[in-house]
Amino acid sequence: MARSSSGFVAALTAAAVAVVGFLAYQASASAPSPAELAAKPRTPSSAPSAEATGKPKQPVRDPLALPADSGRGERVVYGLKDRRVWLVDAKNQVTHTFSVMPSTVSPAPGAYAVTSRSGSVRGSDGVQIEHVVRFTTTQDVAIGFSAAVDGSTPDPDPTKKTGGIRMKRADGDALWLFATIGAKVVVVA
Repeated sequence: MARSSSGFVAALTAAAVAVVGFLAYQASASAPSPAELAAKPRTPSSAPSAEATGKPKQPVRDPLALPADSGRGERVVYGLKDRRVWLVDAKNQVTHTFSVMPSTVSPAPGAYAVTSRSGSVRGSDGVQIEHVVRFTTTQDVAIGFSAAVDGSTPDPDPTKKTGGIRMKRADGDALWLFATIGAKVVVVA
């Protein structure tokens, strides 16, 4: 009995080797020749990989993703380059994110705390604003988030020093509820 099972195993092994050899032959027969490869124009999918060129592959960053260097815990994150705000809860989860229109004077990257809030005032640009959340002063200009009562988010006048980071009214409502006095604000480049 042992002799027949070893013969059976040998037969299975020989059959497996034959199948692998046949598949390898088929694969090599259908592969393009070096001349065909050289003549074929390169498309993004056939371009050399990062490993082949020696250049590191650059990851594509999701523009809505929370910046990695924004700290931990409950906070408001303001991305200067992204022109975006993220509201982050104590579990480090983004609860709301929205785009903003920066002012002509920007805060330096760093950690701040909400210092004052105003329900409704006139902005330094003369526009009626609401839900003002201030967190620092730069170049003698108060810097804070606000929403124009008329819902506009125009480009600021570059000839004036303003510190209002404008957002849509619904986003201003969310920020107002989230960022009370003392709340952490992290500004990233």
